[in-house]
Amino acid sequence: MLVGSGIVWIGSVMSHAQTRLLYTYRGHTDTVYTVAWSPDGKHIASSSASLGTGGGDPTVQVWNAGDGSSSSSYNGDSSPGGVAWSPDGKHIACGGMKSVCVWNVADGKSPSLTYTGSTASTGPADFVGEVAWSPDSKRIASSSEKTVQVWDAVDGTLLSTYKGHKNIVNAVAWSPDGKHIASGSGDNTVQVWNVTDDSSPYSYTGHADTVNAVAWSPDGKRIASGSGDNTVQVWSA
Repeated sequence: MLVGSGIVWIGSVMSHAQTRLLYTYRGHTDTVYTVAWSPDGKHIASSSASLGTGGGDPTVQVWNAGDGSSSSSYNGDSSPGGVAWSPDGKHIACGGMKSVCVWNVADGKSPSLTYTGSTASTGPADFVGEVAWSPDSKRIASSSEKTVQVWDAVDGTLLSTYKGHKNIVNAVAWSPDGKHIASGSGDNTVQVWNVTDDSSPYSYTGHADTVNAVAWSPDGKRIASGSGDNTVQVWSA
């Protein structure tokens, strides 16, 4: 899957000789920054906006992966950030300007929940760039400025705020067992947070530039990180 200026491309990956474009989804009016498959593989969600500026195309769109048609268009925050499907396939979460919006995929006409915190000091401090669902679909982790926040996905209660990074958090990812969250930051580090007691047992400092992406191995024993130093590093979790 590739994203570009207002366009989502879907390709078939069989071999280099057989790779072909299947669909081109057109509907966004600004650069498409993030895409996410539904767990059943039948739909794709995409978000588009001028990140953090409130301009451009303030929509999250859902596409039918089978025929390339548009399924839904969700309007929430004025500047959508990262988008993610819940593992149970029932909801879509999207970051935004000082908020996290969650839509019920069954209707999708308006956000079923908007997480902003009970006060300005407890909610996201600035633009929420990335969101990630816990494996059980009960919690959402979000990145805002130098923090990682964890929300109850049912009622929007702020459960935890993790502070430790010295620069903007660019990426968040749950471990497969739901017990830890990894975060990558502009401070060149990967931090691992223990969701059970809110501690930070590990901090990985091998990168020489901002960490833009983090991902857990399926068995939860390793973490891969991608950085502006042109490297991918793999860590023992």
